[in-house]
Amino acid sequence: MNRVHNILSHSAGPDADINPIAEGDKILLARIGAPHGVRGEVRVKTFTADPMAIRDYGPLAAADGRLFQIERLRAATEVVVAKFRGLDDRDAAEAQNGVDLFVDRTALPAPEEDEFYHADLIGLAAYDQAGDLLGTVVAVHDFGAGDILDITPPRGPSLLTPFTKAAVPFVDLTAGRLVVAPLLEVEGEDEDKTGREDTQGR
Repeated sequence: MNRVHNILSHSAGPDADINPIAEGDKILLARIGAPHGVRGEVRVKTFTADPMAIRDYGPLAAADGRLFQIERLRAATEVVVAKFRGLDDRDAAEAQNGVDLFVDRTALPAPEEDEFYHADLIGLAAYDQAGDLLGTVVAVHDFGAGDILDITPPRGPSLLTPFTKAAVPFVDLTAGRLVVAPLLEVEGEDEDKTGREDTQGR
């Protein structure tokens, strides 16, 4: 079973370094990209397992409080193409390029047992089984072989480890920590190189 709750789990593709983040009580659900055509449609990068699921949450909010209501949505290569209410031409669409769209955390269903949102994992302190601090989780990647935690240590190269029950046997969101099994730790530089090469080859 995928331990990262699939509402916010997404294969990496060309934007492998983008991860859903929390902003207060908001969760980043999508990012508006370049215009598509001349009638106000835009390309949208989603952070949902099913890209079309962003229409299930009603109006999405920008960081400045503006609401974006989806009128039409269709799948495209690596993104979805959306028509938002009030964006009726290419100039209006271009003005929204790069806008992040959030949803209230309360709108998301509770994850099942041993499942987690990306946003809940980012920022957790990672410890080894002896209780020594390894670093902080800064991202969750999926290069095609499952979720990978990206851990930044106090010093030295980053650490990538599979987010499986065997590799990360303990997660305590309340305490803000998780435990990584030492034998399954992978040095970030080598794994990152392999993962990115695999991503580019797809």
